[in-house]
Amino acid sequence: MWPGQQSPGDGQQPQQPAQGNPYQQPGYQQPNPYAAQPPTVAAPAPRPPGGGRTKVIAITTAAVVVVAAAVTGAVVLGGGSDDGADPGPTATSASPTSSTDPRSGDAPKPTVAGWQVVVNPDAGIAFDVPANWALQSPGWVSYVAEDDDPEDKPLVAMKAPALLKEKWCTSDDDKDGQVDNTPLASVGTRKNNGARSTEEAARSDAAAWVYGAYAQPDHKKVTTGPVTAFTTASGLVGSVATSRSAGVTKAHKCDSDGKATTFAFKNGEGDFASWSFVGARGVGEEVPDATVRKILGTVRLYTPPEES
Repeated sequence: MWPGQQSPGDGQQPQQPAQGNPYQQPGYQQPNPYAAQPPTVAAPAPRPPGGGRTKVIAITTAAVVVVAAAVTGAVVLGGGSDDGADPGPTATSASPTSSTDPRSGDAPKPTVAGWQVVVNPDAGIAFDVPANWALQSPGWVSYVAEDDDPEDKPLVAMKAPALLKEKWCTSDDDKDGQVDNTPLASVGTRKNNGARSTEEAARSDAAAWVYGAYAQPDHKKVTTGPVTAFTTASGLVGSVATSRSAGVTKAHKCDSDGKATTFAFKNGEGDFASWSFVGARGVGEEVPDATVRKILGTVRLYTPPEES
């Protein structure tokens, strides 16, 4: 099921403190880019067998609440059983953690007529998506991890994502009576503290999303194209790479091949950051590459308004 989210104020309490940083990238060993202090995390529910799983976490000022456990299909990233979703509560929005909630009056205007703006105020990034995409709170973080990793360390993550067709595919692969909803695609941004170059960040993030969300445990089913230079409409310069999976074993109803495009650049603070699109591939409703590029072209730096 696509992550049903429990708002931090709904009376649900984390089950136990996290034993490690849930956002620290294994290869980078960077500090948590999403929180000023070590958050408290609810213990994730057991994940059913299948491909990778995408987890979704709602970050608040004082704590982090796990809102997803296991999902098959194109969740958050879409594709092979990858994204995590808590098989319990109905999907709701977490309380905004910033005055720059993309749905608030402080949000910037879209650069494409009829589209809406997605904002990651922590990373200082904004971009546009079509009107039929569902925007999540700036406090949402989604990530993928190795299925057999007991510590559930993220391979890659994105914050404040937007989702396309949140209930694109539904299934109950673990036969627990809880229906899992799988989105068709997702797009979001993150800081890449520790990356050595935009080329490295673009290549590694794109491959990690496809592997973690669709192709696990077979790295050989993931191919990444050449990394090329790219400049967005706002003049933001960086590197872009696209990864795809082929031949993913479709063990469950919502499993599919997937694709991911990552654009890496330096934000307004001079730190490495990236934008990523992740979605199902080889399906009837696959997001066209032209649409992915149009969304990518709107990526721009963003300065949150000062608090009064």
